[in-house]
Amino acid sequence: MSEDTDQRGSDSTLLEIISLLDKHGTVGVTEVADHIDIAKSTAHYHLNTLLRNDFVIKEDMKYKLGTELLGIGIQARRRIPLFRAAKEEISKLGSKTNELVILSIEERGLGVYLHKSSNGSALDIDAPIGRTATLHNRALGKAMLAYFPKERVDEIIERHGLPETTDQTITTREQLYVELQRVRKEGIAFNREEHIEGINGVAVPILDADENVLGAVSIAGPANRFQGSTLTEDYPYLLSKTRNTIELEVEHSDDGS
Repeated sequence: MSEDTDQRGSDSTLLEIISLLDKHGTVGVTEVADHIDIAKSTAHYHLNTLLRNDFVIKEDMKYKLGTELLGIGIQARRRIPLFRAAKEEISKLGSKTNELVILSIEERGLGVYLHKSSNGSALDIDAPIGRTATLHNRALGKAMLAYFPKERVDEIIERHGLPETTDQTITTREQLYVELQRVRKEGIAFNREEHIEGINGVAVPILDADENVLGAVSIAGPANRFQGSTLTEDYPYLLSKTRNTIELEVEHSDDGS
């Protein structure tokens, strides 16, 4: 085996360990070795590498992620033009509605929560910044999928599937294509308890001048009061106004003005 192959394997193992720590919080050497199927000595070596570089913290023979990655993530977010253009408008919309408002982008076929305004919403516990989420069962996701080429939608389905999270989840390509056509025609995407029972949502895509998808913004709330004209008229109107402002901000920032 070549040195380059060894290095690629080592890099991949480090990334797997970081993902494992992100998923499980705190783990020991044995847990890392068992989950990733590597020797304990190898797990110990990689964990110490991460420890020396301040990416993990060791407490009582257990390891957890440190704040070094937090700083990297914050800087990465600040470099995204959509975040800079949208953060103030997202906060305004959250204050106006007193609901959970989320700004999302797509990466690797998943939605990534980029910014939010919770204003005390109980739903905030399920929406950490940086979270990745499937697209087919969320208003945010469908708002973006509707403006992707069909080939891209097919790639995402092949990679992530259409997992069923409630009885209302769309689980077939045919159903999803019909739904995305509707979203494209109306410019509004809905989530009617498709991700979590008892939670509804509405979202709009954020596009550039060529209708390329930049991201999406959504409002979510309890289904027992987040329905009727509130869901289908009032909040779509507010979202459309917010989207227009964000798209103008992005366009102006691209022009350097």
